Amino acid sequence: MSIQDVAAYFDGQAASWDARMVRNDKILNIILDTAGIKAGMDVLDIACGTGVLLPDYQKRQVHSVTAIDLSPGMIAQAKKKYPDVCFLVGDAAKADYGQLFDAAVVYNALPHFEDPSELIAHTVRYLKQGGRLTIAHGSSRETVNARHRNSGISQPLMKAEELADIMRAYLTVTDILSNEEMYLVSGYLI
Repeated sequence: MSIQDVAAYFDGQAASWDARMVRNDKILNIILDTAGIKAGMDVLDIACGTGVLLPDYQKRQVHSVTAIDLSPGMIAQAKKKYPDVCFLVGDAAKADYGQLFDAAVVYNALPHFEDPSELIAHTVRYLKQGGRLTIAHGSSRETVNARHRNSGISQPLMKAEELADIMRAYLTVTDILSNEEMYLVSGYLI
């Protein structure tokens, strides 16, 4: 899996992505509640795609959102809907965000990062003290892995406890959830 292949795949899907998107507000609220998303926060949305979480951040009256995605096509679609958001095209594991965040969220995207440890270590550098990183999927680990099997643009989603172990090198992990509906690991910077 190369970063160029991942970007090219999502560029090709960008125009029709929203038409295929299925929202589960119950699960999204669990994820955003666990991430502590609330009014006044500065949020980093990693692998934002076409902006699926952006209306949820707005409803929660965050102060600002910086949204990054590898795919210029996905960002172009998101910009059409949310012109007031700061969008970046690039590799979230290497980007210079130029500010610190209260929360960073990686939603439905971890298998597309070649090195989750690198992503986590880099993201933590941009969290404020007490800032929280939440990595989540709106489907079970098994469903995610079945969907991505042999895709060429992803790797298997690791067990939640394995991800928690990686995150513990940088954060105090407070939430680990992996069931038939969703997958989530979250922790905060001391």
